[in-house]
Amino acid sequence: MDLGLQYTGKRVLVVGGARAARRVLARYLATGAAVYQVAEAGTAGTASVASAPGVHTPALPRSIGAWDALIAAVDLVAIVETSPDTDAVIAAACARHRTWLTREIAASPAGSVTLLGGGPGLEQLLTVGGLAALTAADIVYYDRLGPTDRLDIWAPGAEHVDVGKAPGHHAIPQRDAERMMVASALAGLTVVRLKGGDPFVFGRGGEEVLACRAAGVPVTVISGVTSAIAVPAAAGIPVTHREVSHLFTVISGHAPISDAELTHLVGLGGTIVVLMGIGTLQQMVAGLARLGMRTDMPVAIVERGFAHDQRTTIGRLDTIGALATHAGVRSPAVVVIGDVVALASHGDDAAADLLREASELAS
Repeated sequence: MDLGLQYTGKRVLVVGGARAARRVLARYLATGAAVYQVAEAGTAGTASVASAPGVHTPALPRSIGAWDALIAAVDLVAIVETSPDTDAVIAAACARHRTWLTREIAASPAGSVTLLGGGPGLEQLLTVGGLAALTAADIVYYDRLGPTDRLDIWAPGAEHVDVGKAPGHHAIPQRDAERMMVASALAGLTVVRLKGGDPFVFGRGGEEVLACRAAGVPVTVISGVTSAIAVPAAAGIPVTHREVSHLFTVISGHAPISDAELTHLVGLGGTIVVLMGIGTLQQMVAGLARLGMRTDMPVAIVERGFAHDQRTTIGRLDTIGALATHAGVRSPAVVVIGDVVALASHGDDAAADLLREASELAS
């Protein structure tokens, strides 16, 4: 079904039980259509399940003539579940009246959770599998770094719940978010947890999988494009490059990094990518220099990757701290440390000016 079409004011007949057809009903209601629903007795999920608010429920046609009259009065028929004989009657009536006919997939009667990596925020980097999961969702729990501007289009009719976290402020604690997802799934809903980047790269996705498993809730993971690779790429920085760097290490800068960890990073060589590292930047670069990394090692800070105001600040290990302070660098940002930074396709004029100022400050 192409919801890019204009359904406002159109009359849509959905054939199938309310539980199996719940996503279809919600999607057409969200487009502004006048929605009607009929279901045959004995259809899976029909018994004791009320239809969605706002849905009209005419009597089930009992003859070919009754089906013919009902279908003549609508603009589109969506079959979710019915018997083969009734399916044939509906298809014939649609052909006679030139009424659009589509067949939709029934929603699962059991609840489930999908952890979805939304990528670094650019909607074009959301995967095909991710879009399919959103289309099938009854409820979407999302955070601030995922692509959310078009949720009304991607998950029409679904409930959207913000469980996002900002640095130093968790509107909804992690454990509460997990309980909310599990409770929704146990109530029979199809749940999507939309996260920025990839759920398993500092996204606490592992904790959410364990919470679902402990409650007996089926859970799947759809990987996302991680900002650890995509955001440097947006600034023209490859995390690996032949004869420059054959490895990269992704670390969290959420908490200060110990000297033992910094020593290992210096010894490994290659590229260091730091997520959530602005708050600990000064401690990290000072520690790397103290523990043996050369002071002229190139460093880049890429703020607000893929946003219209993305900014790249480039310096050296011994100047980036002053440069970042002078520039007022803020999260969200990705820090890249390594010779690959010199391969950046371009930096903006502001970054170049700040780099010159940093050189003057260091001299």
